[in-house]
Amino acid sequence: MSEVENIPQLRFPEFGDDWKEKPYGENYRFLTTNSFSRDKLNYDFGEVKNIHYGDIHTKFKTLFDMSIETVPFINDDVDISRIDNDNYCQVGDLVVADASEDYGDIGKTIEIVNLDLKKTLAGLHTFLARPMGNSISIGFMGNLLKSWKVRKQVMTVAQGSKVLGLSKTNLSKIKLSLPTKPEQQKIAAFLTAVDTKIEQLSKKQELLGEYKKGLMQQIFSQIIRFKADDGCDFPDWEEKKLGDVSIRGVSNISANQLEDNNGDYKIYGATGHLKNIDFYTEEDCYVAIVKDGAGAGRIMLLESKTSVLGTLAIIKAKQGNDINFLYWLIRTINFRKYIVGSTIPHIYYRDYQAENLKIPSLSEQTKIANFLSSIDSKIEQVGKQLDESKQFKKALLQQMFV
Repeated sequence: MSEVENIPQLRFPEFGDDWKEKPYGENYRFLTTNSFSRDKLNYDFGEVKNIHYGDIHTKFKTLFDMSIETVPFINDDVDISRIDNDNYCQVGDLVVADASEDYGDIGKTIEIVNLDLKKTLAGLHTFLARPMGNSISIGFMGNLLKSWKVRKQVMTVAQGSKVLGLSKTNLSKIKLSLPTKPEQQKIAAFLTAVDTKIEQLSKKQELLGEYKKGLMQQIFSQIIRFKADDGCDFPDWEEKKLGDVSIRGVSNISANQLEDNNGDYKIYGATGHLKNIDFYTEEDCYVAIVKDGAGAGRIMLLESKTSVLGTLAIIKAKQGNDINFLYWLIRTINFRKYIVGSTIPHIYYRDYQAENLKIPSLSEQTKIANFLSSIDSKIEQVGKQLDESKQFKKALLQQMFV
């Protein structure tokens, strides 16, 4: 029987050596961390930063760069004089979250790539692991520890029911496969480039969202006005109630009616598209608003020849109004003020149909709707690119590591 090669599926062509497998504990040594709770930390002043396991779970990037992360200080009245200098974080260290409520995050790890000259400690529910020797390239291990082979091992050795825990002894036994340092450097540089693209797309999506929000505020407050195709001004906006420009529709469809129903027409629920069925109730485009539950007030613009469950209100445009414009206009309504019910929140059309709104002419409605929809299309396009880049990175993590 031939020996199985310890090499990844996807590899740079200039490398051919087998990856060497060694336990975590032979690559890293563990140092002492503190157990300071959140009340011992602040974001305003201090001399020493503190990495809390909750921040590893919720906001820190895998490759931890102090210059772009928001990290709390240890309060000045906390005595840290007895902490040995060796227990302060260094570039190349790993900080591991040793507790989590779910398997997906147990053992979640950040690799420190830049401390920005800030004195930093690893805090509550963390392990601080420092590489032994000089065989590991900065930026490689953080990505390796996200690969499925390593994650599966970590989840296997986690213990606990409601809250999962990880011990240094068990973590030390995790098997890590490492290539030569030059190959590590090449992989780290490539994945960093992918991460940079993801960050750029994420920022672009965020900025477009802010741009759209600002434009909506200016459009609906009439700071920005559109002109007719001939360059003339549109008429002044008129004050009307939502009920003056819309018609309420009703659905009596329940989810249990649809179990064995399949077809070509989409039906929507509070969370979005549910399935395709063999009928539809709405011939034209319309606005759907979630009527009850945690999502009460959520708004969707839905296409023609579709249906919704009875948990959603249907809003149609009266003649002389553009449904696409009404969708954007309805999004400016604060539905929280119409919520009734303490146990299950609920909103009623009879209440919010009395909302006073400024309504432009049909021609200006159409211009506004087309303009805002074009921005939405750009945001959706960037969102698709972002999702594709994240999936690409996920695939790389499985194929570029052993």
